[in-house]
Amino acid sequence: MTLLAEEVRIEVPVSGSPRRGVLSRIGARLGNGFVQVLLALVAVFWLVPVFGLLIASLRDESANTSSGWWTIFTKPAELTLDNYAALVANQAVWQSFLNTFYIAVPATVLVVVMASLASYALSWIEFPGRETLTVVVVGLLVMPIQVALIPVAKLFGTFGLFGTITGVVLFHVAFGLPFAIFLLRNFFTGIPRDLIEAARMDGATEWVIFKRVVLPVAKPAIASLTIFQFLWVWNDMLVALVFADQDSAPITVALRAQLRQFGTNIDLLATGAFLSMIVPLAVFLVFQKYFVQGVLAGSTK
Repeated sequence: MTLLAEEVRIEVPVSGSPRRGVLSRIGARLGNGFVQVLLALVAVFWLVPVFGLLIASLRDESANTSSGWWTIFTKPAELTLDNYAALVANQAVWQSFLNTFYIAVPATVLVVVMASLASYALSWIEFPGRETLTVVVVGLLVMPIQVALIPVAKLFGTFGLFGTITGVVLFHVAFGLPFAIFLLRNFFTGIPRDLIEAARMDGATEWVIFKRVVLPVAKPAIASLTIFQFLWVWNDMLVALVFADQDSAPITVALRAQLRQFGTNIDLLATGAFLSMIVPLAVFLVFQKYFVQGVLAGSTK
């Protein structure tokens, strides 16, 4: 009887297990297939315009105005690098491309450095009014840029900063700091307190703790902030339209001026647009690993 009972107990799960296993495998395959199809659709809808912009930048103006970029598969001889040579020779557009670097790099570095120091102070240094200051910084996130354009323009005009690269950089830094501090502070507060206290008991100063303990741990969050800030400044046109003159205008303003001036100059516009897009894309691909880690940081304990 015992042996029979054991056989029954063994046979019952075995008889039902293959079915459940088959159903679970089918469900897993369907789920993976759906995810793969979704990713493929996203890749197609994202890559096709990028590829079309690249092809348009490699065709001359007559070819772009007479036919679509997809005809290149039947007429590969239309591809040429003359558009990029003309862009380099166009002093206004090339200088605006360099101005974009002069604006984006300092605005990104200053925001990351200042936000890192401020976030550490608001997270781990006790001082009067710390919570109030944190609330004020978070409250600045709701202030739209458009509200400050005219007052800041008058202020920059008083100090001789209007129409300069320095003025554009300062505006981006001022409006990038609230979000940067908010993002990094949320990450810094997740660092174990025992780690900070142990360093203080060992005699480490606040600067040593920040440099040797906090920064290595916060590398993913800092990398994510760097990408966000760089992409925002690089692709900005509103601030540059208001605060930059013709000599300090970035690539977005220069391309807009070319569109207004020539209208159908697709070869130059496509070339400049592709160059202005490839730089932030390369930055994102280089820091992609840290970006994903920073986005997921704090989601699990």
